[in-house]
Amino acid sequence: MRHDHLISAKQLSRGDIETVLDRAAEIAADPGTVAGRHADTLLGLLFFEPSTRTKMSFDAAMKRLGGDTVDMGSVDSSSVKKGESLADTVRVIEGYTDAIVLRHPSEGSAKLASEFVDVPIVNAGDGAGQHPTQTLLDMYTIRENAGLDDLTIGIMGDLKYGRTVHSLAHALTNFDVRQHFISPESLRLPRGVRYDLHEAGAQVREHTGIDDVLDSLDVLYVTRIQRERFPDENEYRQVAGEYRIDADLLGAAKDDLTVMHPLPRVDEIAPDVDETTHATYFEQAHNGIPVRMALLNEML
Repeated sequence: MRHDHLISAKQLSRGDIETVLDRAAEIAADPGTVAGRHADTLLGLLFFEPSTRTKMSFDAAMKRLGGDTVDMGSVDSSSVKKGESLADTVRVIEGYTDAIVLRHPSEGSAKLASEFVDVPIVNAGDGAGQHPTQTLLDMYTIRENAGLDDLTIGIMGDLKYGRTVHSLAHALTNFDVRQHFISPESLRLPRGVRYDLHEAGAQVREHTGIDDVLDSLDVLYVTRIQRERFPDENEYRQVAGEYRIDADLLGAAKDDLTVMHPLPRVDEIAPDVDETTHATYFEQAHNGIPVRMALLNEML
């Protein structure tokens, strides 16, 4: 896999995905195989929105490859606070680093940034747009727990603003997967995403409740209702807490159902699910290290 930039999951072919996942599995089994391979490589971390897992796992991944990171820090302590544009910021940072990981609240920001620099840009989330590296670690987690052939997945929660959902749905079209989307009517998949999925020949069904499909699922991917994406607080309050799973509900699921979540969670997965064999979301978060190590190893 060789891409100058990773902006969207739409860029990724089945071969691209399998290359990264295979390499991630090798790294997970023996991290020493790539230790020190990227000494003297610097990765720029530009996060215009809060992050725990993505930022820390990219930081750890680069350091485990033998390189280091340069962190812009908080927006309030940077020249962005003085009015500096994104284009100017990335043009400055490219002179300090060999690649840039960018998270920004505006959809399309990563693509815009890529037009101004010669070093690779990795999109770590652009508003309600895409989050392709989250998708790669999601795909790795799915493959490790349920496989990627003849798979039935339910994706539940905020499908309208959920960038992890948009990326994952696109990537799954490369495999034999039946996708069920579960959300309130107001948080359905955006029309453009639905169109792209149908154009790709995806097997897609939409639901407003989980009861009718739960017992058929191999994977349930739960997402947070993202308060920060709603332009209207009242709209958020109408759906907040509406979609929640707990251990009792999962009693109707397959014994080997894999429950995933990109995290952070609020109240959409009850704590009692953590103690079940279904819970895979902390393993999923940890998989960010070998997957992002594999990706950086391929791109740099």
